[in-house]
Amino acid sequence: MAKTRSRESAPQVKLPGKLRTWLDDNNIEEIEAVVPDMTGVAKGKILPAKKYQEEVGLRLPESIFAQTVDGDYPSQWNVLGEADGDIYLLPDPGTARAVPFANDPTAVIVHDCYYFNDEPVDIAPRQVLRKVLDLYRKKGWEPVVAPEVEFYLVKPNTDADYPLEPPVGRSGRAETGRQAYSIDAVNEFDPLFEDLYDYCEIQEIGIETLIHESGAAQMEINLLHGNAMDLADQVFLFKRGLREVAMRHQIYGTFMAAPMEHQPGSSLHIHQSILDRKTGKNAFTNTRGNESQLFRWYIGGLQKYLPAAMALIAPNVNSYRRLAPDEFGTPVNIEWGYDNRTAGLRVPVSHAEARRVENRIAGADVNPYLAIAASLACGYLGMIEQVKPGKPVKENAYAHETTLPHTLREAVDELLESKPLRQIFGDRFVQLYASIKHHEYNTFLNVISAWEREHLLLNV
Repeated sequence: MAKTRSRESAPQVKLPGKLRTWLDDNNIEEIEAVVPDMTGVAKGKILPAKKYQEEVGLRLPESIFAQTVDGDYPSQWNVLGEADGDIYLLPDPGTARAVPFANDPTAVIVHDCYYFNDEPVDIAPRQVLRKVLDLYRKKGWEPVVAPEVEFYLVKPNTDADYPLEPPVGRSGRAETGRQAYSIDAVNEFDPLFEDLYDYCEIQEIGIETLIHESGAAQMEINLLHGNAMDLADQVFLFKRGLREVAMRHQIYGTFMAAPMEHQPGSSLHIHQSILDRKTGKNAFTNTRGNESQLFRWYIGGLQKYLPAAMALIAPNVNSYRRLAPDEFGTPVNIEWGYDNRTAGLRVPVSHAEARRVENRIAGADVNPYLAIAASLACGYLGMIEQVKPGKPVKENAYAHETTLPHTLREAVDELLESKPLRQIFGDRFVQLYASIKHHEYNTFLNVISAWEREHLLLNV
């Protein structure tokens, strides 16, 4: 497992001139140098802009990618194969954004991670996505994605033993029923969303629409389609920004997949298509304007491999509460259909140049880099292997057999057994990711729930 990585000397790196100019032009005083960890949380360092420009190549311990969602480390985290040494960070200049909620002029910059022999850190989520995108480029393809992110607004909850509740809106009342697509229900939190739109404009997050979803105080933001890495960065920044905006309005914003009982779960739907890099045209459409073979094979790949990739698009124990068979609006299998929202894979009505497939299985609790990488990897394998899809489902797909893993443990085991996915993501990443998720699952099993105390304490 271990790789030879010289640590005898520090790398000699310079700040890109374009980034240095941007920092100067915007009078930036402080830098948040961040990387997304396995959960999708921003990890890194905060330092004065002057010091940042003098110390390009900031260091972090490699073990930041081995942390569980609660900040622990799996007992077998030494799957890395060596001591917990340093890695160094290089900024991606295109990710530099002003931080709208900072007191002083501050920039957040997403970084890529490298070993001291200049090899990219293969277990970093951003690098996992980049590996998948490189496979596409070698074939002359360019993925295009458009995420739809659902989330809940809830009352502040400082005691984890108490259930979450909808917050009070400007009317002075909390929602008691489901208000899907209600304009008035969105307007209950108008001041919050005005701030959110301002934050997103400053951070160059391309919001297309805002709607009220099916749950009480459940919302959805649709992002404009574009480059897969750029959209992953935007979701990463959006999730952090939404939580910050909500707290400034004395509300919590949560991306838990299933935060409240008897309410719909929150998803991150991923619309995806492929451009031919030479022609710039949609590879899912042939010269006659009809569905191409690549389009069908792509769907076939999603159907064949998504069950094995579930640990990346349903990454937490709570994720599988959302995927319960009796929960309306949540897929339970990998059936596909035209404009069929009951199917896990939906082909929306569109013009030929906008032909795409929507992965409706991923939850809002995902690391966006890993979720997009997983979905694109499955489609890629379908095109390479020429996997034929099943017949499109016209009826209610909920009535079909449940074909997805039921627990995080099952999902991780399926990922470990998938040789094609392990080859794409890398054995080292898959083994580390599996050890993290096994640890989280085992930790969850040690927690006794209120339901168990209520129904089992005196009855068994």
